[in-house]
Amino acid sequence: MHPRISLEQWQTLCCVVAEGSFARAAEALNKSQSSVSYAIAQLNAHLPQPVLRIEGRRAVLTEAGKVLHRHAQQLIAQAQEAESIARSLAMGFEAEVCLAVDALQSVGALAPALAAFSESFPETRLRVLETTLSGTTEALLEQRADLILGPEVPVGFVGRPLRSATLIPVAAPSHPLCARGRDIDEQDLRSHRQLVLRDSGAKRTIDAGWLQAEKRWTVSHFATSIELLKSGLAFAFLPQGWISKELAAGELMRLPLSQPMDRPVPLFLILAAQQAAGPATQGLADLLIQQLQ
Repeated sequence: MHPRISLEQWQTLCCVVAEGSFARAAEALNKSQSSVSYAIAQLNAHLPQPVLRIEGRRAVLTEAGKVLHRHAQQLIAQAQEAESIARSLAMGFEAEVCLAVDALQSVGALAPALAAFSESFPETRLRVLETTLSGTTEALLEQRADLILGPEVPVGFVGRPLRSATLIPVAAPSHPLCARGRDIDEQDLRSHRQLVLRDSGAKRTIDAGWLQAEKRWTVSHFATSIELLKSGLAFAFLPQGWISKELAAGELMRLPLSQPMDRPVPLFLILAAQQAAGPATQGLADLLIQQLQ
């Protein structure tokens, strides 16, 4: 079924409402007043109730007109957006870019780069995959992501080195490991519960970090680890960037180890299609490099 009311007629209605009169709307649209009046008359002819009434010299929306005016504004905005997207596609901009981010890197910390991307490519959708360990590599190999931020560069790909994420041993101040009054060794760690992160990969699972504790709980996200750690239930090795606020507030503390066990993990930015990346994908890569290098 074809719509009986044209987009031009809806635009005319919105202009009359914005300008307050047929005469001013005609001037704004660069049309004759009679053509504006005719467009509104045709619109009313296809509706059960009129959308405008004249009060003095002003054109005012009826109750039904107020509802239809809101829908007309949405319809015009959608049409303008479709035209903008069409222009972007004609210029070679991608409709969507998918970014896979390993859990080592907080997505929230990427907000400045993502905001700049939105300004430069407003019509390109962004999809973010939060992955862990081998799940990050799988997103690349299975072509589910255009851009990958992770700790491993598979054979056949080129990775741009960025800043490292450093895993440090932490627990709540109330945890027994923090109340010993002496430095902790590996034997002490083995006797307490450790929180570890689940590998999001489907085809292969990777164990990473120090995993020698007899008691282990596995969680799917560092945010879950932080909440459990603050309750004093376990210790864990977490990226320092994830817990800076908790460390500063005293909610978590670095374990006093007799031998340093900090583990820096390099992060790489990898384009799934190095030579064939579209402008939006390349633009996001450049912004991430600027922020993280």
